[in-house]
Amino acid sequence: MSSDLDTDTASVHAIFQSYDGMEGLAAGSSAPALTQSGKWQAFFQRTYPGLLVAATIALAATWLSQQYRSPVMLFALLFGMTFHFLYEEGRCVAGIEFASKAVLRVGVALLGARITAHQILELGAMPIATVIAAIVSTIALGAFVAQRFGLSRSFGVLSGGAVGICGASAALAIASVLPRTSESERDTILTVVTVTLLSTIAMITYPLFVTALGFDHVHAGIFLGGTIHDVAQVVGAGYSISPETGDVATYVKLLRVSMLLPVVFTIAFIVSRRAKAGQNSAKVNLPFFLVGFAALVMANSLGLLPKVATDAANDLSRWCLVTAIAALGMKTSFKDLAAVGWKPIAVMVLETAWIAALTVVAVRFI
Repeated sequence: MSSDLDTDTASVHAIFQSYDGMEGLAAGSSAPALTQSGKWQAFFQRTYPGLLVAATIALAATWLSQQYRSPVMLFALLFGMTFHFLYEEGRCVAGIEFASKAVLRVGVALLGARITAHQILELGAMPIATVIAAIVSTIALGAFVAQRFGLSRSFGVLSGGAVGICGASAALAIASVLPRTSESERDTILTVVTVTLLSTIAMITYPLFVTALGFDHVHAGIFLGGTIHDVAQVVGAGYSISPETGDVATYVKLLRVSMLLPVVFTIAFIVSRRAKAGQNSAKVNLPFFLVGFAALVMANSLGLLPKVATDAANDLSRWCLVTAIAALGMKTSFKDLAAVGWKPIAVMVLETAWIAALTVVAVRFI
């Protein structure tokens, strides 16, 4: 398993002598060496309680989302935060860590099954150039404004990537390669909560906005797909205008999702180079989940994935991401979020306004 998972769970469980002690065995009791199958069995026993709780929260959040047509990520986050006490001590901690990292990376990798190169190239040069410029400038703006507000540059990059690419999914992917600090989990949760709320507001207001500007169906689709943060909200906003607008908006949004790969690779490369510059023995961690993302995009572009496989990958990706969000919620307390103040929210509002203004100019005048 990944070293950061082992490190985090070890530090969190420092308050316990061992899991054996929790089962009524004396702490420090000698145990025979485990075989490979025994190690997997021990790992399963160590992680399944927390993983089961996270999956149950994800199931409840999905049901409520379907019943009330509201963002599933937001439900999973809020429900997870109400079970924060499970992360403070007990047998759920290891499984919560596993869900918030390993399950998250599987979900991000499976996002690649949504995208084909044909969908991207079919859009033409203008939407592609607009999307690239919007993403790069939004991340740069986030890093700049965050520092001016006294926040970390990492938060600016995280929030800018979430706003510029694909909302909560991008926030989770970017957070997995940023340097880990004491505020990392809190910043990730805050970013996911805020970007989900902003995306929901955009889904309601942007169709009215493009109608007032007199955009045709194609240009309205480009604007909606290029500005709304979450894929589900893009689909909802686009098809509320017309089927043509919905199709164009979805393709533009998938173009933004495809930018997740180069953006996260670039961030991981920069972080690794800075780590090597500060410590010669620093280890460069290759984000293997992004390799999986790229492989799925390539396979889907070549027509190697049948529709049943892509549908299954999309469903599994959604379940993994919702489960990971629930686990991240359990790792964060309401008190920690309340302590951050208004500045992070202001940064994300500015990023949202920036990407909307830039896209309007591109659609209307270029």
